[in-house]
Amino acid sequence: MNDEGQGLVDWAWVTGNLGLIAYYAWQNLYLALVPVLIGLAVSVPLGIACARWGWLYPPVLGVTSVLYALPALALFALMIAWAGLTEAIVIVPLTLYSLALLIPGVVDGLRAVPEPVRQSATAMGFGPVRRLVQVELPLAIPVVIAGLRVATVSSISLVSVGQLMGVGGLGYFFTDGEQRDFPTEVYVGIGLIVILAFAADALLVLLRWSLTPWLRAREAAA
Repeated sequence: MNDEGQGLVDWAWVTGNLGLIAYYAWQNLYLALVPVLIGLAVSVPLGIACARWGWLYPPVLGVTSVLYALPALALFALMIAWAGLTEAIVIVPLTLYSLALLIPGVVDGLRAVPEPVRQSATAMGFGPVRRLVQVELPLAIPVVIAGLRVATVSSISLVSVGQLMGVGGLGYFFTDGEQRDFPTEVYVGIGLIVILAFAADALLVLLRWSLTPWLRAREAAA
C-alpha cells in the first residue's frame, strides 16, 4: 500500500487505528521503563559499594562497558535461546545497558559530595548509614538523574529493535510499514518514540527539580 498523494501521513489511517497506536505506545513505554527501574535498583547499592571500595569500581565499570558495547540485535537474538519469544528478550538486555549508564552516575554523584559536608554530618552525630541516606544520596541526586535521563531515552529508542525478534513496541510500525510499503506507519512510530522520549525526559527534569529544593533556592537567589 502506498499513501502517495496523501502527504507524509495518512491521517485517516491514524484516526482509525488509535487503539492499536495506543497499545504499542504503552508496550514500548513498559518495555523501556521496566529495565531502567530494575537497573536503578541494582545500580544504587552497587554504585554505593563502588564508591565505598574504590578497587571494586574498575572491574564493575569494565564489565558493564563491555555489555554496553554489544550490538542490541545480537544480544536480543541470544536471549531467545534462554527466554524464548517473551518480553524478557528485550527487558534483560536493556537492563544490562542501563547499568553502564546508571552505575557511573551513582559513583560520580557520591564522589562529588564535598568532604567538608561529610565531616560536618559526622560531627553532628550522623552514623555512616544515616549520613549516606540523609546527606550523600540527596546531594548525588542531580548526577544520578542525569544518568537516568540518558538511560531512559536510550531505552525508549532501543525497544523498537526488539521487533525484529517479535517483541518491540512501536517497532511494529517500522516493520509493518516497510512490509506494506506504507510510510505512514513508519512516521507514526518515529514520532511517538520522539514524543515518549521528550515526555520521559521532562518528567525526570521535574523529578530532579522537586527533589533538590536547595538548588531551587540557589537559582532563585541568583
